[in-house]
Amino acid sequence: MIKAIMHGCNGKMGQTIARLIAADEEIELAAGVDAFTGIDNPFPVFQTISECNVDADVVIDFSAAPAVDGLLEWCVEKNVPCVLCTTGLSEAQLRKVKEASEKTAILKSANMSLGINMLLKLLKEAAGILAPAGFDIEIVEKHHNQKLDAPSGTALALADSINEEFDNSYEYVYDRSQRREKRDKKEMGISAVRGGTIVGDHDVIFAGEDEVITFSHTAYSKAVFGKGAVQAAKFLAGKSAGMYDMSDVING
Repeated sequence: MIKAIMHGCNGKMGQTIARLIAADEEIELAAGVDAFTGIDNPFPVFQTISECNVDADVVIDFSAAPAVDGLLEWCVEKNVPCVLCTTGLSEAQLRKVKEASEKTAILKSANMSLGINMLLKLLKEAAGILAPAGFDIEIVEKHHNQKLDAPSGTALALADSINEEFDNSYEYVYDRSQRREKRDKKEMGISAVRGGTIVGDHDVIFAGEDEVITFSHTAYSKAVFGKGAVQAAKFLAGKSAGMYDMSDVING
């Protein structure tokens, strides 16, 4: 049985992951970490990771950027692999993530959904066939009205996945309102929609002459990200030091 620590256990994603792990026969929560109290959890909870004295095989992190530094230090000291899901890390923190991966296993991904990460893989093949045939590429992402950043990190990851196939020769265009010119063949439009309670919706459109091919992914709840994180934790437990991502989970 894999023993995990949930870093950020009292947040929405932390509670979602706790429920998923409770129903999984291959992994269990040995402890949680969260500065906020008031939730009755069936496992010991510590306010900071430095206070945690519970042995574990892996840490799943859905916390806040300021807590990541201490988490990385703890994981390196204890040699415990970490599935790092917290976003909004600074450049300095990203360097610390890379340094930590030289001493313990770290898995970091722009999106923990297995479906999105499968899509990243499929898009490379599709773009390699369709773009040379003259297909234009556009990405439209939709999220709830409380999301602060635009475009989403996932939309950018999808764009980057395609762009890597062409030596990053595509220019990302986020707003055409001030342009009065035909669309350049080497531009990739990325549009953001914000409204209601949309969890996450991404369309990658390949528009050619007389035909359009669209790859779509819709998340109906945040549970899809939790399921991916749990799969990642089961994959990462016992792995040697290094930087991993969800493509490693998918490829086994």
